[in-house]
Amino acid sequence: MMNFGYGAMGGFGWIFMFVFWGLVIWAIVALVRGDFGKGHGCGNDHGDGAHGKDKSPLEILKERYAKGEIDKKEFEEKKKDLV
Repeated sequence: MMNFGYGAMGGFGWIFMFVFWGLVIWAIVALVRGDFGKGHGCGNDHGDGAHGKDKSPLEILKERYAKGEIDKKEFEEKKKDLV
């Protein structure tokens, strides 16, 4: 029988080929970037503390003192207010 060049899957074989290679390319890119398992659907809340949401006020104060944003006198005053 002649299938007029459509192959075993008929006319939709090329669609499945693009979907397959798209998934392969996506997986390689995700592996290189390290994004596997970091999506919102995977239960990861991205709570790495990068935005200061996980830090206590005392920790933030200590960081400001360590960076030199405040002096020792101001640090001690604010520390008394917090504790």
